[in-house]
Amino acid sequence: MSVLELEGISLGFGGVQALSGVDLAVEEGTITAVIGPNGAGKTSLFNVISGFYRPQQGRVLLEGRNLTRLRPPRRASLGLGRTFQNIALFRGMTVLDNVKLGAHVRMRTGVFSAMWYLGAARREEARVREEIEREVFDFLEIDHIRRHPVAALPYGLQKRVELARALAMRPKILMLDEPVAGMNREEKEDMARFILDVKEEWGITVLMVEHDMGMVMDISDRVHVLNFGQVIASGEPAVVQKNPGVIQAYLGSGDVNSLRERLMGESA
Repeated sequence: MSVLELEGISLGFGGVQALSGVDLAVEEGTITAVIGPNGAGKTSLFNVISGFYRPQQGRVLLEGRNLTRLRPPRRASLGLGRTFQNIALFRGMTVLDNVKLGAHVRMRTGVFSAMWYLGAARREEARVREEIEREVFDFLEIDHIRRHPVAALPYGLQKRVELARALAMRPKILMLDEPVAGMNREEKEDMARFILDVKEEWGITVLMVEHDMGMVMDISDRVHVLNFGQVIASGEPAVVQKNPGVIQAYLGSGDVNSLRERLMGESA
């Protein structure tokens, strides 16, 4: 069953066509990867799904509901959680305060109570904090840094904090934009483990854009390949890896062995 569907998505900027007639489905309970060469339209696609860009044509459907005209905060409240290619945390705030911001889309306290921090608001914030510390921090193994300012953390931990903030939203779909970019081997292995556990233990559907082909092939259930704003291949990782169109897009040749060597090199 598809929890997220894109139908005929087209997006252009002046004379540049970033996306052209993109059809894509994300099945519930899977890890789905979107890959492609630089400039293929992957981040533009993520921005259309999360509402930062509005397509000229097409629809975005979440569980059959048309989100195309909804603003990003409304999409977040309906179950779309996201991390970013470039870390988007509040660097002067603590880890705990950053992660609590993700849970605000689920809070039901009225504006008046929240403004004056009355009983209902205070109780709800205490409940959210306890939930985050018990579940999210323990899950991602970051309880020991919860009071540290984000700016003082190494890059790999900042990426983990951003994942924690997205999980605090309790999303139906977790969108990860290059979750292991810039990480060393150990950090990549930890992040891959967390992503697998998000699917298996939390039951959250994952949609990710990633350049690390080794990781994509290892943990993804399904892969969609973009090139020049169009989907050129979709399927299981082993099938997509052998697709001549994918090999041509990445290498400019039909050399399967060269592609495999590249994939192994990127995962090393």
